Amino acid sequence: MPENLLVEEPLGPRVSAILVGLNQIDALRRAIAALERSIFNDPDRERLEILVVDLGSQDGSPQLDTEFTQIVTLRLPHNFGATKAMNIAARTAKADLLFYLSPDVEVSPDTVRKLADKLEEDPDASAVCPLLVDEDGKPASRIYELPTADSFKGEMPVVAIDLDVESVDVEYPGREALLVRKQFVKGMNYFDERYGEFWADADLAMKIRRGLKKIRLYPSIQAVKHADTSPPATKGLLAADRAGGAASFIGKYYGFMAGLGFRIVAILRALGHFDFKQLIALVSGQKIDGSQEG
Repeated sequence: MPENLLVEEPLGPRVSAILVGLNQIDALRRAIAALERSIFNDPDRERLEILVVDLGSQDGSPQLDTEFTQIVTLRLPHNFGATKAMNIAARTAKADLLFYLSPDVEVSPDTVRKLADKLEEDPDASAVCPLLVDEDGKPASRIYELPTADSFKGEMPVVAIDLDVESVDVEYPGREALLVRKQFVKGMNYFDERYGEFWADADLAMKIRRGLKKIRLYPSIQAVKHADTSPPATKGLLAADRAGGAASFIGKYYGFMAGLGFRIVAILRALGHFDFKQLIALVSGQKIDGSQEG
């Protein structure tokens, strides 16, 4: 074939943005619109794939793909928890970079591109994240140290970060806005589904650290963190999922007895607060995985 008749194959997505939502239609609409603005500033429309995993919402969220026709909506019949949802999206995603994004986070038009540039040029990093700021522009990122069996008492202390440097190595930035190599997620056989709603991101962070790789935060790359619209995790099954996830994490990395000890403490705490729904969930090992709908 003559050289001037060669047709270039279209490039596939560079980044797959993954949003997991439950009855958060307004937040999702804002987050998707912000991602779309980043697409329109990119001359190649197909480089960003947007995947929305809906956890059985009743507020119209599953129909957002009629409003944003370029997104892909993965509709789940029940709330199977964030861990299963992230795995379903990761297996569906076409790009080599996965951008886990909270519906409550609004990216700037250049956020995704800049993060992808940083990660692709850094062989020591498996993940990168932006600095989250509130609506007034004040830092709002919550960065933690990975807990140990001795240090974790139920609350995660926030770690201060230096905002005057180009990048900061962080242990555990959560999944509100995290760009990670899909190869790493596949290499760890995706997220551990012993977790339900919480702690899969901590497990990812621990595996990155144990793999001698880095998670880097770039203060100059920013996104706005709006008020939290996710279901409150203060009572009943959600609280049990958080505590049970912590027990699973501690048991996985620091031994069965350490994990069991933490679970017993959580059970006694629930009993002391007369929170019998949480107590039953902790004793039976329930978590957010879809079975709670029954």
